[in-house]
Amino acid sequence: MARPLIGVSTYLESGARWGVWELEAALLPAGYPRLVQAANGLAAMLPPDDPSYAAETIARLDGLVIAGGPDVDPTRYGAERSPRTGPPAPERDAWELALIHAALAAGTPLLGICRGMQLLNVALGGTLIQHLDDHVAQVGVFGHHTVKPVPGTLYADIAPEETAVPTYHHQAVDHLGEGLVPSAHAADGTVEAVELPGQAWVLGVQWHPEMGEDTRVMRALTRAAS
Repeated sequence: MARPLIGVSTYLESGARWGVWELEAALLPAGYPRLVQAANGLAAMLPPDDPSYAAETIARLDGLVIAGGPDVDPTRYGAERSPRTGPPAPERDAWELALIHAALAAGTPLLGICRGMQLLNVALGGTLIQHLDDHVAQVGVFGHHTVKPVPGTLYADIAPEETAVPTYHHQAVDHLGEGLVPSAHAADGTVEAVELPGQAWVLGVQWHPEMGEDTRVMRALTRAAS
């Protein structure tokens, strides 16, 4: 059976350095394509593009991953910017929101990772907590904490036990978007996974599976996309 083609959204950075070059670059931490590949998928990078091309893009994919990255612009969910919210990434917000809506409309399997989970919530009318304490161990260093699945959910079927996961986030889901249900929590009650029950496979996780060894979440996506 052919491996499913999984599109992964990317950063757009004004100045990235490699070799003798320092140029604007579309980039993605290598953990994402490696995780897709380890889960028997083919990884395709999706740099920010005109949102009008989202449906055409989704039509060529078997599955979609919205990657982690900068904070979602609070204007996207009708909030005032907190002093602790990072600078906006308008091209990414517009492109990824369009990809999410197109994937939902087409029934394309969708996985949101960290920012991707938060953006999924915003796309469905939800809001975000703009700052959490104690969910970043050290700037630029991934930490770990445990997440507990909600019985009877898609995520609980994937990982039924309490699991230690790689984490790096300071924002989280506040009010859930329309139709979303929580499927895992941290010990402090923070929503760590959300899903959209229905015919399509739609899951968001707050942590970073691409920074760990557990491939179950991505394997579940690639199976759904096959």
